[in-house]
Amino acid sequence: MSTGLIIAIIVVALILLALLFFIPRMKRQAELKKRERELHHRREAVATEHREVADTRAREAEQAERQARMAQKEAERQRAEAELHQERATMHERGDADHELIDPDERDRFAGTSADPDGTMAQQPRSEFEEGREVGHEEADGRFMRDGRTDDARTTDRPGSRRA
Repeated sequence: MSTGLIIAIIVVALILLALLFFIPRMKRQAELKKRERELHHRREAVATEHREVADTRAREAEQAERQARMAQKEAERQRAEAELHQERATMHERGDADHELIDPDERDRFAGTSADPDGTMAQQPRSEFEEGREVGHEEADGRFMRDGRTDDARTTDRPGSRRA
């Protein structure tokens, strides 16, 4: 045999030994990388799931907070109404709101009572509405127009109307 052939056989044998030694090690490293990738994917999946749950719960919490604020405002409104009614009750107990209990047509009947100790309730002047003022009859006369002109003057100022 020639020396070149012997060297070639030795080199091939060394390469085969190296491959036999490194192949299991490379397989282990490949499996380790595969497990690491799988673990990384699992981590990402679980983290994504937790983020989705966290977002959902945050939205639900915001909605619950809005509802709680609305309920708080409603409770405050009801409390204010209760206080208003309490104040009205106190006014009626003290007799400070008797004028609300007596209709205008009953003023004479209750004159001189604790609701009107000096008797002036029956003598109060009545408003124009109470006197039976009909809405609109002054306007028809032109007395309440903004520019001070009567209705007749306005009709003659319109385009297409004749002036006398």
